Amino acid sequence: MKNLLILLVFLGMVSCGNSLTEKEKQEYINKGNDISQATFKALSEKLTEQMKLGGPAQALPFCNVEALPLTQQLSEKFNVFIKRTSDKLRNQENIPSERELEIINNYYKLISEKKEMTPIVEVDNNNNKHYYAPIILKANCLACHGKVEEFVSVKTDSIIKSLYPNDKAIGYNDGDLRGIWSIEFKK
Repeated sequence: MKNLLILLVFLGMVSCGNSLTEKEKQEYINKGNDISQATFKALSEKLTEQMKLGGPAQALPFCNVEALPLTQQLSEKFNVFIKRTSDKLRNQENIPSERELEIINNYYKLISEKKEMTPIVEVDNNNNKHYYAPIILKANCLACHGKVEEFVSVKTDSIIKSLYPNDKAIGYNDGDLRGIWSIEFKK
């Protein structure tokens, strides 16, 4: 009986180690929001600059080469792992994990039920803290992610296909769920 009690106490300690208080969750949501917004701002500013210099023909090659290194720099700055992923990938290096795909599908379910999408913070089995939040497509993204011949020119579509032969990140409308932010906090 004493051994059973010790085992239950130990299991309770282990399971408690993989959960967060509401206060801790809110702190990680705030941190995740700040990091995702800073990353969006940095990427958006660079892409806007490239669009002004030469439209999608200038921005797409820039994004193809510079988006991941810029995200990596910000990961190092914030001491986290930052990932933008989707069920409709443009860059195959952003393939979602099984959990990220579950989160994306859950957001689609919330959309279909007309419910609010909010950030998610959770702890995995290795006690790593994760932040997930929806990425909502904005109107200025439609030149490269919208519907072909409605928002995306045929020329732009051909550039996309040459840079990203397996592209699925097209056909969106303003306000659509584009994917998610996935941020893992380093210990």
